[in-house]
Amino acid sequence: MAVAGLVVMVIVVLALLAGVHRYLWRRLVGDTTAEGSAMRRAGTVAAYVLPLLSVGALVSGRAGAPFWLQRVLAWPGYLWLAAVLYLTLALLVGEAVRPVLRRVLARRAGRPDDADTASADGVNDAGPASRANDADRSNPAADTPGAGTSAAPATLVAEAPAPPRPDAPSRRLFVARAVGGAAAVAGLGTVGLGTYGVLRGPGVKRITVPLAKLPRSAHGFRIAVVSDIHLGPILGRAHTQRIVDTINRTQPDLVAVVGDLVDGTVADLGPAAEPLARLKARHGNFFVTGNHEYYSGAAQWVDRVKELGLHPLENDRVEIDGFDLAGVNDIAGESEGQGPDFARALGDRDRTRAAVLLAHQPVVIHDAVAHGVDLQLSGHTHGGQLWPGNFIADLANPTGAGLDRYGDTQLYVSRGAGAWGPPVRVGAPSDITVVELASLRA
Repeated sequence: MAVAGLVVMVIVVLALLAGVHRYLWRRLVGDTTAEGSAMRRAGTVAAYVLPLLSVGALVSGRAGAPFWLQRVLAWPGYLWLAAVLYLTLALLVGEAVRPVLRRVLARRAGRPDDADTASADGVNDAGPASRANDADRSNPAADTPGAGTSAAPATLVAEAPAPPRPDAPSRRLFVARAVGGAAAVAGLGTVGLGTYGVLRGPGVKRITVPLAKLPRSAHGFRIAVVSDIHLGPILGRAHTQRIVDTINRTQPDLVAVVGDLVDGTVADLGPAAEPLARLKARHGNFFVTGNHEYYSGAAQWVDRVKELGLHPLENDRVEIDGFDLAGVNDIAGESEGQGPDFARALGDRDRTRAAVLLAHQPVVIHDAVAHGVDLQLSGHTHGGQLWPGNFIADLANPTGAGLDRYGDTQLYVSRGAGAWGPPVRVGAPSDITVVELASLRA
């Protein structure tokens, strides 16, 4: 039954994608180009090739394709997925503009005082009879009795059909090109700006979180939280170096890498992760797994980050000056018997001490509350990454991004420092968050 459900879902998704691409082809190619033209042929080829590249980008990693092939497919394939979203949204807005623009153009073409239209038509508003009378008045022979032979030209002029006005198809073509062009500029421009936002690296966000159990000695302790770096066929070593440089400039007391570091194997992405060895923090650098680690060989990556100087917290905790720092595996590890174990990480601790928990997904917040955690630091959501994905992130998670409170436990969710799939962010800029802990004790 599970296999049958998966097959049905795949068929539905493919049908939806086919329908969307058909709509894009019609509005951007079919309605705006001449049949048989080079532009139409090029647009039609792109309508078939680009979605195939997107499918290739999505499945090549899971299928074990060579890493060079994954990189070749990733850029055009993933960028086209983002372009499909924003081109479709822009064209849907254009559907509301299209009839209004047609009415405006039709009304303008029908004005009696529209000199340009009258000149182009060669027709005035008096009609054929008036034109015949004008012709008679301009022909002196027509007023002479017995000059019947000279009346023929006037009769021929009066009966000649009027040249047609500019027809509706020409207006429809103009409207189609105007709306399609504006949608292309808006959609592709949005993707371009969103790509630039990812490639320039994350910004720094700073928040202060008061903890009732935190002693005065730990007041002002700063944790640099970074999640969802997503090293892969697009984001590589340079991306890691930008993140490391940004974190080191904040001079944190501790660095917390909260899952989804990679989208690929150690063999392919080991060199891309090497700059992590240059992270600097007085109390060390810590790591917990995210769901994507379990798609990429979690055990191998845990060993690799150890070599780079990070301390993996696999359902474990350490005592930091003034509080306990705990970490749990991601829930995706349950398929390998390596899921989160809160009892092991937190069960026997001294609850008079403040506890900070690193957990990739916000959905485990209720387990954190049950185990007396004061602050949970998470990622996973990307803040939605691509608007309107933020609404989906809010529905699928207790908190989509930012700081929230659940009973006596506070939850902070980072939007992440990278991007999954399309290297594009719209309405959800990437960040590294410096969380400053504040003591409430006098």
